[in-house]
Order: sequence, then structure tokens, then C-alpha cells
Amino acid sequence: MNMNAVRLSHYPADPEFLDACDSLGLYVLCELPGWHRAHETIAGRQIAEEMVVRDVNHPSILFWSNGNEGGFNYELEPVFSRLDPQGRVVLYPWSNCNGFETKHYRSWGETAEFMRHKELFMPTEFLHGLYDGGHGAGLKDYWQLMMSNPRCVGGFLWDLMDQGVVRTDQDGLIDCVGNFGSDGIVGPHMEKEGSFYTIRELWCPIQLTVSEGTMTLYNGYDFTNLADCQMSYRYLVMPDYGKSTEQEAAQGALKLPCVEPGGQTTIVLPVLKARADVLELTVCDPMGETVGAWRIVLPGDKPAKAAAVASQPSLAERETADTLEVTVGNCTYVFSKQSGLLVSVRTGHSTLSFGNGPRFVAAKRSDRSQDGFYNHDDKKAFDKKTQYTEYADEGSFSGFEWNSQRTVLTASYKHGSMEKVAWTFLADGRVELAAKYNFNGVVDLMGIAFDYPEAHVRQKQWVGRGPYRVWQNRMEGPQYGYWQTDYNDPVPGESWEYPEFKGYFADVKWMLLKTDEGQIGISPQQPENYVGIYHPRDGRDHILYDLPATGIALLDVIPAVRNKVNTTDLNGPSAQPKWVTGQHCIGATLTFGQ
Repeated sequence: MNMNAVRLSHYPADPEFLDACDSLGLYVLCELPGWHRAHETIAGRQIAEEMVVRDVNHPSILFWSNGNEGGFNYELEPVFSRLDPQGRVVLYPWSNCNGFETKHYRSWGETAEFMRHKELFMPTEFLHGLYDGGHGAGLKDYWQLMMSNPRCVGGFLWDLMDQGVVRTDQDGLIDCVGNFGSDGIVGPHMEKEGSFYTIRELWCPIQLTVSEGTMTLYNGYDFTNLADCQMSYRYLVMPDYGKSTEQEAAQGALKLPCVEPGGQTTIVLPVLKARADVLELTVCDPMGETVGAWRIVLPGDKPAKAAAVASQPSLAERETADTLEVTVGNCTYVFSKQSGLLVSVRTGHSTLSFGNGPRFVAAKRSDRSQDGFYNHDDKKAFDKKTQYTEYADEGSFSGFEWNSQRTVLTASYKHGSMEKVAWTFLADGRVELAAKYNFNGVVDLMGIAFDYPEAHVRQKQWVGRGPYRVWQNRMEGPQYGYWQTDYNDPVPGESWEYPEFKGYFADVKWMLLKTDEGQIGISPQQPENYVGIYHPRDGRDHILYDLPATGIALLDVIPAVRNKVNTTDLNGPSAQPKWVTGQHCIGATLTFGQ
């Protein structure tokens, strides 16, 4: 994960672990036991003496920690100074002492305030993770803030691994005691959740930006020269809809110049004469271990409208008392004459239960006022901080209208958020969807949605960022490419099947859902839109969120996710709700088949 430091909480580690830290060059906070309650002096002195005598010669140890979160016995500090000839600083995690402010779990704004004080700021716990919240979520905001201030030393995420006990009385269930032990970046068997890759990217010791054929590299190492690292590149062509093979157009190595720690340089990227969609860059440290990998989408590999069909599509219309049916190619689209919504799609001898849409969806966190701030007028607001309230679309369907060529069917609406939905039918049976809606307000989620029975879904394949889902405040980590995930529905804190099938996915060029009834394809027309596949599942206690059901959705706005301690409004700029105004357009090409 590109971490360079570890806090050994809340006890001294096995000496073999410290040997490993010495070998790897990790920085260590070696910690005396104590949490909320301190050892009495007579026992604590013996423990402190034994710890310092045993561990004092490990070069990886930079600090001693005298307990944690109020488990401090200040009478023990002389033990450290007496037995440590280096006189390393003694920390009191969660406290301000010996020139270090180590306060835990401050909001983004409080973090900025601490760095205006004279002490060095090093939170020995921050961004308390739980399930899929915290850790990577909000880390970019915090890290940019922390690295912008010379008083900030760094920080420590709580914590590395979910802690569980195998319950032989419950058929081998791993019991994390609800939300008390499910705070890890990895699962109990080191299963990697999405934040693992976010942290890996944000804390990579080499950071880069690519622009117009050049690449700027920053060396964030403490001791390693950039010239001692290796970088390789590949130009890749992404598979077309329904295909699965990424093709390599070119590859090679890039010689890195001599750049000391803290410096940066700009180099010219190799010119590619053939077509490519993605530039992949990989960097390895002097030992040959990969520390960073990036995939940059090149101009041209953007979601686009379906290619024009040479011939006029041959359409057949049929009306019943309740429906309007449009048949083109092998597909029959069934629309409701009461709501204007798509009801279902027939392909050959099969009917896909894809419908009840596109309907407008928008929601805000339930403890917010209509202006986006904490609703002090609502006496029950605190109890609603993990809930979301949907805005009602009170409009009504006003009718269908064909264009003059009878290739575009437009459903119009009045007095609500949705204004019109245009369906452009293509000769091969596909359809282009273009929806326009008007909305003014504060939202944490907004877009259009369809229903489809989750029980029928078996797999999704896509080109876009993956395989992990994203949140508004955790965009880093997933890489652009071809991905495939079988359906799963893990319960956070009780099962650890990653990557999760459901959630919000970014930069999707196309996505194909395989179901019991057939295939559903979605190719967004705007690259900035997200594809929502049902809604992320929280733990059974719903301590992080209880999001609205949005089925299969195209979204302009996706929610941020909180951590265990702080709600999203306390987690920095990228976690804030969106203030949206005016007309919005969203669309995709839909493909249905057997």
C-alpha cells in the first residue's frame, strides 16, 4: 500500500516484526500497552523497562508511545529517557505532548486548524475505517491538506485488518462483534477492499501527471533517487462492446533521470504511431517491486453515440389499451401509455424485465436542510445522519410524439423534474436514450434509473474504471480497463467477497449485464456520468449509510461515504453535496440480446 510507517498499537510487537521493519526500512512507533486506563506505576515501570531494553537497538523505531487515548502514566516517561541513549521522543497518542499534536479523528476543518498551531501535527489515528467507508474515502482531501503544511509529519490510518474470531458454534462464522472489529483496510484473511488500492495510489512515493505528450514526475521518497527506479509503458487498445481482450499496441521502458528526494522532473513520452486508447505506466522501486501503476485514457477513447446506421430502420408499431410497442430488428420495446416509461423489452422468445424507467431520481442526506447544511430545526436530525431522503418528481406524462422520419419517439412530461425522454431506434435493434430533466437543489445522488430484478443478474463485464466501485470522495484506485465480475452480495463485516458487484462505476465506456433473461448493454454518452448497479450494501447495523434503491442507473451525482467517526460533511471538499441548477442531459445507447 506504499505505507512507510507503522504504529504498533496497543502493545510491543514480536521482535521478528521489528526485524522485518529494520530490513524493509519502515518507520515504527513502538507502543506501551494502555488504552483509556493506564498501568499503575509499579507495574508500568517494569513493562516500560522491559520494552525499551529489548527494542532500543532497532533503527526502525523513531518514537516511543506511552499508552494510547488516555491510557497514559506520565510517571513512566523517565524510564524512556534513562534507558534510550538516543533520547527518542515519547508520544502520547491522542494527546498534545513533547512538541507533537497527535489528536485522533479530527474533521477536515479541524485538521487545518491544528496545523496552524506551533506543534508538529501527526494524528496517530485518522479516518477510522469501517466496512467500505473511511481509509481511502476522504484520504485525498486530507493528504493534500496535510502535505501542504510544513508542520505536518504524516499520520496513521486506523486500522490495518478486520479482527474476527471463528465461531465454531456458528458453523465457522467469522465474528467481528458487529462494527467493533470490522475497521480494517483488508479483511481477516487480508482480502483487499477498494480502499487498499486508493491508499496505494495516493501514497505512491512517485507521483505523476501526464499532459500533451509529457509526464511530470515527483520523487516522494526520503532517500531513493528516481534514477534507481524503473518505469515501463504500454499503449493499449480496449475491447469493443461484448469483447474481452485488451490488445497491446506498443511497449517499452522509460529511463528515469537523476532526481533527488523531494524533486521533480518532466520527460517526453514516446510517440505512438498506431491507434491506442490507454497509456499504461508502471514504476518499480530499486528492488523491482511495483509501487505504482496508472492507466491514462487517451483522447478518443470516450463514450460516444452509436454509429449511424446506413439504412432507415424498419419500425413496426402496435398499440394496446395500456401500451405502445415499437419493434425494430429483433427487439420490441414496450412503453406505458399512462406513464411514458419503458415497461419491458422482448428479444426473440424472451422478455427482459427491464423497465419502470427512465425515472428521475435525486436524494440528499436526511439530516440536511434543503440548503445542504445540518438541519438544526429537525429535532431528530441526528438520528437521520445515515439515511437519505428522495426528492419526489411530481410531474405527469403528457404524451408521445414521433419525429417526421418516425425514428425518434419522444415522451414529454410537465410540472415536474423530468422534461422529456427521446428514444432513437437504430436499424440493428439498439436504441439511443436521451433524457432531459430540470432540477434545482442540494443533492448527494442524482440521475435516471430503471428497475431490473436483482435475482436475475449473473455477471457484469465492462470497459471503464474497475474492478472496484467508486464513491464521490474515493475516485482514486480503480484502473481503466476491461473487467468482469460475477454477481455477489456480501454483508460487510460478516463476509469478505471483493470486489463487490454492486455500487457506482466511473468512466464506463460500455457495460454488459448477463442475466437469466438475456443481456443488457449500457454505453453512456457522457464520460462524466456514472453507472449505478443497484446500491451498495452496508453492514446490518447501517451505521454508514442507508442509500435509496436506484436499480440500474445513469447518474450525474453519486454519494460520498463517511467513516466510522465523521459524517461526510466533516470529511473534506470532495465529500460535500452538490448544489445543482437548471437543465441536465443524460443518455446512453442500450443494447438487448439473448
